[in-house]
Amino acid sequence: MKKLLNTLFVTQPDVYLALDGDNIILLKEQEKLGRFPLHNLESIVAFGYTGASPALMGYCAERNISIVFLTMNGRFLARVTGESRGNVVLRKKQYRVSDDEQASAKIARNFIVGKIFNNKWILERATRDYPLRIDVAKFKEASSNLSTIIQDVRQCEDLERLRGLEGQAATCYNKLFNQLILQQKEDFYFHSRNRRPPTDNVNAMLSFAYTLLANDTASALEGVGLDAYVGFLHRDRPGRVSLALDVMEELRGVYADRFVLSLINTKVVNRDDFYKKENGAVVMTDEARKKFLKSWQSRKQEKITHTFLGEKISWGLVPHVQALLLARFLRSDLDEYPPFFWK
Repeated sequence: MKKLLNTLFVTQPDVYLALDGDNIILLKEQEKLGRFPLHNLESIVAFGYTGASPALMGYCAERNISIVFLTMNGRFLARVTGESRGNVVLRKKQYRVSDDEQASAKIARNFIVGKIFNNKWILERATRDYPLRIDVAKFKEASSNLSTIIQDVRQCEDLERLRGLEGQAATCYNKLFNQLILQQKEDFYFHSRNRRPPTDNVNAMLSFAYTLLANDTASALEGVGLDAYVGFLHRDRPGRVSLALDVMEELRGVYADRFVLSLINTKVVNRDDFYKKENGAVVMTDEARKKFLKSWQSRKQEKITHTFLGEKISWGLVPHVQALLLARFLRSDLDEYPPFFWK
């Protein structure tokens, strides 16, 4: 369990939440695992669904402390809030900002700054770790170009221009992505991003990783009371979790891309894990999908230092922390939305 930003994250499986005076206690098979004062909490996020006592839910509802239930894999199940106070003010602010393109751009540019910064440091780290296996000069040139684009993005107040700058940065990064594949290069290669359907093994894995990340991020946003379907950079489209796609931009490279590269370079996956359909789409086998999901869950348990909080958290909690920070910004508790930076 972990307390961050006045939110208690209960990440251990099979934990029951109960009330003891003005405290929440965490029980597993009648053993007390922890005790926290409720007056310090704004919300409780429980991974797993063993349950919570009616007394605790009633206490929290009266004091506007939300209780969020997710599966152990991070899928959103339910959010318990009191009366109609819930999230109406937060969501109304989200909708107002989304309707204002200039205000949207000022938030969206921070998502893009985070994405480009993280992609820049993926390239920088490669020059440090694999100087004899990549073209260091090209990587350094790309890193410098990304730094220049970041400065332009920071000043941008127009959504269309912001999308253009993001596209320039993506092109710069994608040109070198194939060099980050160090093993099994005959079977795993990246020439460009393709989807619907993916036509090679790498794009098939990237699409799957992005889908998982989008689902995790949407759950995190629902957990803090935001509408995952109303975004700032990605505009409204029926059935699209636009805000989740916004927030996950800064995590695509550092979270999903690096994960896919690790599966290839450590030979967790191989050519036999894929097959091509008649329409040219490359699909992962059922066994490969199981390996992928198992590794994804393991990666979510690995620790990372969150630069804004200055604390070590698991990778799996990063979308939840970013969702909390975005909600705080929209409530005017923060002057600016702080993107997730990795280095």
